[in-house]
Order: sequence, then C-alpha cells, then structure tokens
Amino acid sequence: MNSGPTPFDELDRKIITALMANARTSFAEIGAAVGLSSTAVKRRVDRLRDTGVITGFTATVKPSALGWRTEAYVEVYCEGAAPPRRLAEVVRGYPEIAAAMTVTGGADALLHVRARDVQHFEEVLERIRAEPFIRKTISVMVLSHLLPDSPEAGANQPAPVETSAGAATVR
Repeated sequence: MNSGPTPFDELDRKIITALMANARTSFAEIGAAVGLSSTAVKRRVDRLRDTGVITGFTATVKPSALGWRTEAYVEVYCEGAAPPRRLAEVVRGYPEIAAAMTVTGGADALLHVRARDVQHFEEVLERIRAEPFIRKTISVMVLSHLLPDSPEAGANQPAPVETSAGAATVR
C-alpha cells in the first residue's frame, strides 16, 4: 500500500478550489469553469473523497448566531510528557473546544475555545486546569477577527446548553 500523498492534477486543484470557495457549487457549474462535464467532475470529486483528499463538506456559521460570543486560545502546559493521544481524549470531552493541536515551543498544546460569555469561558478554563496532568494554562482572548472570512472566524458546532448539573452539553 502506498503511504505517499495521493497524486492529483491541475483540474483536481481547480475543482478543490471551487468547492473550498463554495461547497454548494454544482458539478455543472464547476465543470463549465474547468472545461469538464458535470459527470467527469462528479467522478473526480468521488475519487478525491475516496482517497481522503476531500474530507467533508461543511457550513460556516457566524459563532454569535449559535451562542458563542467569547473566544480564546489557550496554551496548555503538561506535567511531564503527556502523549498527544491522552490530550486528544481529554479535549474531546469539551464541546467548547473548537480545535486542539500539539505545538512546538514551550506549550504542549494549543486549544481554540468558544464560550457563551467570559463567565462560561472561565468555567471551561477551570475544568481544563483540573485535569490531573495539566500544569498551567495561558489564555489569550480574541477581540476581533482581522480575516473575517477565514475558517477560524466561523463555527462548525452548536453552542453548549447548560444542564442541571452545570455541565455543558451540545444541542
């Protein structure tokens, strides 16, 4: 089995560019723009999906419309060497974490957190800090997005809803 990157040509790049600009663009519209039939575009999109080049289609939503009015990036510093697998298990339990990644530098991980308000963010931060292997966190609140059309400025998950126990769940 070949573990290298899946080869694709300039037409594939044009199709991917069109879908990234608007995933609802029809195969006929894309075909007209790149010089292929809609059937040929569909075959290529199916192949790009099957090979993992295209991983999905999504809608970008204004976060405040979903109740996410506060946003921050949180550097996470762990005791010892926390394996990425363990960090991934933990962050999956927080619906407020929009993205998480391991990073180079002093921090072990960087979390992109969305919350209803500052109080909710503080509650999330305290829960993160309570994880047994977290040594410290450093947070940076987002004031505004300089590139409002970037994926980071949108949301791809609904806002959490408070349960009677005070924990957040996603609706």
